[in-house]
Amino acid sequence: MTANEIKMVRSLSQKKFRDQYGMFVVEGKKLVAEAQSCGLDIVEIYSEQSVGAQAMARISSMSSPSPILAVVRKPAPKRLEKPYKGLYLALDAVRDPGNLGTIIRIADWFALDGVIASEDTAELFNPKVLQASMGSAFRVPFIRCDLRAAIGEMKAAGIPVYGTFLTGENIYRGTYPRNAVLVMGNEANGIGDAVAATVDHRITIPSFGSPTESLNVSVATAICVSEFRR
Repeated sequence: MTANEIKMVRSLSQKKFRDQYGMFVVEGKKLVAEAQSCGLDIVEIYSEQSVGAQAMARISSMSSPSPILAVVRKPAPKRLEKPYKGLYLALDAVRDPGNLGTIIRIADWFALDGVIASEDTAELFNPKVLQASMGSAFRVPFIRCDLRAAIGEMKAAGIPVYGTFLTGENIYRGTYPRNAVLVMGNEANGIGDAVAATVDHRITIPSFGSPTESLNVSVATAICVSEFRR
């Protein structure tokens, strides 16, 4: 493995170079296998056996380097397409990569029809997002867009919009349609005012006497999506 190859692969740990080269890194046997099975364009695969432990340690972004790593070409960005049918998640400024990866994994488990994310949501190809998604990031349609405009288009097509707020209707007392948009907000501030204005139905997960102020957004997403699917 050449010094230039090492430098290039290492650079892909940063978003600006992922954007520049149009590539990202996948680490670990499971994720590399998932990328291959999903038909992604694999540029190169490096293994400890082929390049040595020292080189793998230099190109890995993990504290304990995986024995296998792949450089993958970014697929074309997905777009929101009509007809809007099914259950969609809309993420308003979910910035923690671990949260985003877990949410995408939840969306995969419950077979959601897409995840729509605001421009200031964490980047899909961030290594921490990919690790937390456990390969689901390669399967779930992920659309980064002007979130308010996208929700507006879906509303105009007759799709109801639900949003999670600290004050809202008890989620356990409602019945939910098969076709809907479920909006989840920022970890610290919840759903912003601009996107909140698009919400038709405000729902909340009630506390059962705990003094805890709120739930982690990925945990709240799992509870809400489970109720919609139930």
